Amino acid sequence: MNILFCGDENVCQGIFLSALSLCKHTTRALDFYILTADIAGHTPISQSYAERLRKAVQARHPQSTVTLFDISALFAHYVPRANMNTRFTPLCMLRLFADMVPELPDRILYLDADVLCRADFSPLYDQDLSHVEIAGVPDRYGKWFFGNLFKHDYLNSGVLLMNMANIRKSGVFQRCRDMCRDVRMFMPDQSALNKTARKGKLPARYNEQGRIKPDTVFKHFTTFFRFFPYVRAVTVKPWQTDRMHRELGIFEFDDILDAYQRSIDHETRNSDLLHH
Repeated sequence: MNILFCGDENVCQGIFLSALSLCKHTTRALDFYILTADIAGHTPISQSYAERLRKAVQARHPQSTVTLFDISALFAHYVPRANMNTRFTPLCMLRLFADMVPELPDRILYLDADVLCRADFSPLYDQDLSHVEIAGVPDRYGKWFFGNLFKHDYLNSGVLLMNMANIRKSGVFQRCRDMCRDVRMFMPDQSALNKTARKGKLPARYNEQGRIKPDTVFKHFTTFFRFFPYVRAVTVKPWQTDRMHRELGIFEFDDILDAYQRSIDHETRNSDLLHH
């Protein structure tokens, strides 16, 4: 199964945790692809990190792979100028360059770095994509502000099963890049995808943006609102262990967090040995 992540060094821990959670819930080999870029204010993910991730996933399945692509040149050639200074990092828009990386396979599951897996995701990955370009779960809040309120068809882009063959054939990502370059949007890449792509709608269990339910497959740690004692936005990421425990009451990913910490400790010990 093919998995796509995007980002800079700030999401390295999230990618690592997400990858470990995927490995935990499948016996199939996983081919991980990471798109990164050198953009002002953002340090690209390093090859040494990709190598460390490769060792970790191959410890769980020897045939799994990790491939890092630095697409700085592509991004520089097609900068999304209208949306470089929104509250969302421009690294989010790297997924819109996936069609320009010929090494990426025809079917790939894109995940944000704050998405953790808690069950077998093969039924999602293996479903028919022949008539769509992307498939995803409706956005928790998007139905109130975007798309059709009754259809609830405005998708959250944190978990997207992508038919790269159809995407390359239709040129939909090129249209998205054009929009991000020319039109300022609140959630630029997500809004562009929703406006232009042929979409399939998935059940909420494949991108649960609220409380975890018994059938939840992917938990997405999105920003949400609390209304007592006052209205406020709350953002808790899976690598913020204490807050995840205290504010969300989520403990089920502790084994993944422990495995990540062991890998860090192992790398630190090896580094100390090399320096001595």
